[in-house]
Amino acid sequence: MNPIPKHPKKILSSSPAISQVPPTSVEQSSGVVPNDYFHTGAGARYLRRAEGPIITQPLRGNVSVLMGSGANIVVLSGDHGKFLVDAGISVSEAKVRAALNEIGPTQVTYLINTHWHWDHTDGNGWLHDSGATIVAHQNTLKHLSQATHVDDWNWTMSPVPACARPTILVNDSTTFIFAGDTIHVNHYGPGHTDGDVSVYFEKADVLALGDTFWNGHYPFIDNQDGGNINDAIKWADKAIECTTDKTIVVPGHGPVGTRSQLIEFRNMLATVRDNVAALKRQGKSLDEAVAAKPTADYDSKWGGFVIKGDLFTKLVYAGL
Repeated sequence: MNPIPKHPKKILSSSPAISQVPPTSVEQSSGVVPNDYFHTGAGARYLRRAEGPIITQPLRGNVSVLMGSGANIVVLSGDHGKFLVDAGISVSEAKVRAALNEIGPTQVTYLINTHWHWDHTDGNGWLHDSGATIVAHQNTLKHLSQATHVDDWNWTMSPVPACARPTILVNDSTTFIFAGDTIHVNHYGPGHTDGDVSVYFEKADVLALGDTFWNGHYPFIDNQDGGNINDAIKWADKAIECTTDKTIVVPGHGPVGTRSQLIEFRNMLATVRDNVAALKRQGKSLDEAVAAKPTADYDSKWGGFVIKGDLFTKLVYAGL
């Protein structure tokens, strides 16, 4: 069925800038290893993971999650189409197609990008070519339409092709009626980036949070592109308010979670923020703050994925 957008569509033109092209295969990420996103950073890890299978986990009703192609992909499948949250990475196209076909024979009708990062949007192109209309916050469109450099990645992302950009834009909120469910897309201001949206499947009681929630892992916070630790905590607070003990909470990375795990994540963010803020008030430099190990109590649980305690400290410090 048709969406009920509350804000008009906008299209931004790309701006010329020097940029780098992400690898299009796992093999291209091997060899000489410079210190960048696609060789030693998170992108390299996602490319290696793409060599494995896509795992499909049914959630509730007709909602499932696909794991293994960059970020988690949420799928609502209906008789007349599918509604996706996030697109994964394009090197997994064949495996994601097969997983979607296993769920049901219909094509993807709508694709929500929870924000602009590569592991959530690299599949936009092939999904659009398959018939999907792409939906995102207007700031996600902005980043996808121009070269965007992220210092923490040591990488400049190229603008994506016009066909891979969102054409239905969310300002604060938009509601869809699709496959027997009511789907609420909400933007609560900056958090992980300046363009995050959450997606709530009301009937299924499933909340997809993109990278505003990493279950069991320190999150990346894109300070250069509107994110910061204080707003990341506000996002977690808002998500907690919108859930109950029965709500299934899907993170951008990590296993499918619960409200209690979301609360644990929020409390970790707040405690590390407070620890780093205290060091900064004492006049500690960034290097001194990192050396003080303000994440030490959490590293064994939360530091085992792509963001380690030292990097998380730097991300928090930069956002205060």
